Amino acid sequence: MESLRITLEQSEIPTHWYNVVADLPTPPVPPLGADGKPVSAAQLAAIFPAAIIDQEMSAERWIAIPEQVREIYRLWRPSPLIRARRLEEMLGTPARIYYKYEGVSPAGSHKPNTAVAQAFYNQQAGIKRITTETGAGQWGCSMAFAGQMFGLEVRVYMVKVSFQQKPFRRSMMQTWGAEVFASPSAMTQTGRDLLASDPDNQGSLGIAISEAVEEAAARADTSYALGSVLNHVALHQTIIGQEAKKQFEKVGDWPDVIFAPCGGGSSFAGIAFPFVAENASGGRHGRPTRLVAVEPSSCPTLTRGAYAYDFGDASGFTPLMKMYTLGHDFMPPGIHAGGLRYHGDSPLVSQLYHEGLIEALAVGQLATFEAGVLFARAEGVIPAPESNHAIRAAIDEALRCKESGEAMTILVNLTGHGHFDMAAYDRYFAGQLEDFEYPAEAIRASLEHLPKVG
Repeated sequence: MESLRITLEQSEIPTHWYNVVADLPTPPVPPLGADGKPVSAAQLAAIFPAAIIDQEMSAERWIAIPEQVREIYRLWRPSPLIRARRLEEMLGTPARIYYKYEGVSPAGSHKPNTAVAQAFYNQQAGIKRITTETGAGQWGCSMAFAGQMFGLEVRVYMVKVSFQQKPFRRSMMQTWGAEVFASPSAMTQTGRDLLASDPDNQGSLGIAISEAVEEAAARADTSYALGSVLNHVALHQTIIGQEAKKQFEKVGDWPDVIFAPCGGGSSFAGIAFPFVAENASGGRHGRPTRLVAVEPSSCPTLTRGAYAYDFGDASGFTPLMKMYTLGHDFMPPGIHAGGLRYHGDSPLVSQLYHEGLIEALAVGQLATFEAGVLFARAEGVIPAPESNHAIRAAIDEALRCKESGEAMTILVNLTGHGHFDMAAYDRYFAGQLEDFEYPAEAIRASLEHLPKVG
């Protein structure tokens, strides 16, 4: 049975990003500085251009996408929505399973949706260089690509365990002209201090962020770019959910539940936020769509973290953000879903979860790879390890439908392909991967170091 591919014309690429802040039941609390006071635009100007700061602080519902950004989006957007009929048949489920496939971008993931926008605004502001971090490498590749599109130099601090596990993502970044360093590195004081205390430090996203922010703050020609977490990143990613809504309308269907992987929150926000407004008015056809963030059980930020103010990085360079966190000095294990190895979560995603408007669940590493292999054998697409988390949850939901006979509609945000993650699949087939449930006492110990606020 053939899969059903639902496409849009390029003229149907959204003209505006959707800002969920406009539809939150309560306004978000502001980020705080070291003095405990709300951070000002002037303070953020050390690492971000003015247009990005405006978007970060905006409560406007619709923000226009510059034509120069839409022009580059046309290289791969609109991305397809695909009915996974072969997977449905393999599972024997009455559920209808769709996936929004973001692996068609040049970098192979959803990350260019914001990288292109951030590169454009920095270039317009006269910035010459970008520093950034990357976990699995998808964000670093996306920023390298976007920097090349707008003539910016890009330096990437890549979490050391991923630097070692994913050499071809390094090659992609270098192909697009970026410099790539394993983090912690000897390039910054943050890195040098960490290596002095632990030469074998495997790194974390929090550490890599510290290095990138430290360098950007020290140079007037350099800005910092973040691939997840912040409001403006979530804003840019909403092009995914907006396209999905148009595609479902074309086919005469509508999702009952949406699953997306969640580390910092960008891919979940991208597909889920445009449905939040629908839910606020009762949902399409009189029923709300369940919005489920799926995270690794080894880095269970939403499901086991504390809702508190914390730093976004390991060294305390960033403002304090109200979010679900495992503690800024939390050191996650070296799982292969490197893009999900972050101690915190998007403040907006965190607020929606805290207020009960979205759901979250955590899944183990082995089960996610099992799901990814099953999906690849059914649909042909080899998913990135991060995407496997959402696929695992969707398969479990479809199997529940098989038992109950419920013919519901399931949507998965398939955030990227796994072509550069085959070493992880090799380890899975060799029986070398293992599950890791983070010990409760280790989480408690990390949370004890949360900054004291108020």
